[in-house]
Amino acid sequence: MGIETEYGISAPGVPDLDPVTASSILIGSYAGTLRRIRWDYDQESPLRDVRASKPVGAREGGDEDVGLPNVLLPNGARYYVDHAHPEYSTPECATPRELVVHDKAGERILEMSLGEVARMFPADHRLVVYKNNSDGKGNSYGTHENYLVSRATPFDRIARDLIPFFVSRQVFTGAGKLGFEGGRGERSHGSMYQITQRADFFEADIGLETTLRRPIINTRDEPHADPTKYRRLHCIVGDANMSEISTFLKVGTAALVLKMIEDAFLPDYSLEDPVRALHEISRDTTCRIGIRLADGRKLGAVALQWEYLGRAKEWVEVNEPDTGHDELLRRWEETLSALEADPMSLHRQLDWVAKYRVLEGYREREGLSWNASKLKMIDLQYHDVRRASGIYHRLAERGEIERLVSEEEIDRAIVGPPEDTRAYFRGRCIGRWPGSVAAASWDSLILDTGAASLQRIPMPEPLRGTRHHVGELLENAPDPASMVSLLEG
Repeated sequence: MGIETEYGISAPGVPDLDPVTASSILIGSYAGTLRRIRWDYDQESPLRDVRASKPVGAREGGDEDVGLPNVLLPNGARYYVDHAHPEYSTPECATPRELVVHDKAGERILEMSLGEVARMFPADHRLVVYKNNSDGKGNSYGTHENYLVSRATPFDRIARDLIPFFVSRQVFTGAGKLGFEGGRGERSHGSMYQITQRADFFEADIGLETTLRRPIINTRDEPHADPTKYRRLHCIVGDANMSEISTFLKVGTAALVLKMIEDAFLPDYSLEDPVRALHEISRDTTCRIGIRLADGRKLGAVALQWEYLGRAKEWVEVNEPDTGHDELLRRWEETLSALEADPMSLHRQLDWVAKYRVLEGYREREGLSWNASKLKMIDLQYHDVRRASGIYHRLAERGEIERLVSEEEIDRAIVGPPEDTRAYFRGRCIGRWPGSVAAASWDSLILDTGAASLQRIPMPEPLRGTRHHVGELLENAPDPASMVSLLEG
């Protein structure tokens, strides 16, 4: 599993600096000589739709043609400019906790990049980066989750069982948002606060697009692995979370639900109108509103999550009783119980509650209305990646936010890859021999070994290339040519 995060960026000290240039400066300042390693687009097909046999139209983006930074890092991650945003894609991780660590490492790398920019440019050339999903002016940028699933699992079943899960899970994955966008209008009563930043921008149940008519289930069929065995489920409906607990629940529960889907373990929870339900749940901070299922039943988001949790407990007991799901199941259950009793009691665990508590406290003290510009500034400041400035970080420093991982783990993940996926091989090669890595992608590495032609090393198996598989080999190889020879042997 992995997370791709497009960060919001602004240049308050240089108003004429466009976001593409600002993002390029930011990434280039951190990347240094790693910029010479090019991203290998040869194997990419982002417009291949799982519902069709061939790609339709031209590929998205085009950043490979204009020289924008597109960097592979020694921790196995990708750091690049995408759609006028700095984007950080974590390396492949095998557990939700490891993914939390590497997602946080991405935040630190953005913060370090800002420090590099500050050293290179005058003080008034200031950049600010936010880990959020909306600029407040009708534009949204994504946080995309990726999960490796079996190609044998029918996509229709994946879509059927995941849509109700994604629609209802926002009660613990939402990052919180002041105001309403995307042409959805404002509520006629109550506050202008909603649970999630992304809900306003979704208009379809299923589809290929990621920037227009955004679907709850994305049909991009680009596995970055052996396509006969695997598909990569590309999920675009989630928020960018500052809270480690929210991220852990977001990816951990989704991965567990996907295991149940692969085993055809879930009943049909199909919703009557998923897009409408997505919007309605986001606007209900009491977490009490009921949504109608296709079979006529009406359940709240929390009640629907209880259904998934109950099934998950049964599945784990039968299939994986000793594989480390205890913490996930415990936190999932505790979170649902608290949401049922009083959502505001989760201010130390969930982003949307923590931010709401800050906004409400400031609003009451200052006697402000919900549409006050000061509150909008506070909303944005919650997501500032700088630990000295971001409101989330201030809360965490005071012990008002529960942490899941340590700073030592995050520091290791900034420079080192996960050890139990192919990211280990990619990251260690880049770290040891950056001058010999000509290009790379998620599923291949192209090395200049000094031979007449470049050497492509395919990596179609995401769980090969781990420290267990290649650690000793990498230690024994003094140079890339020796390493390739050992691999061939």
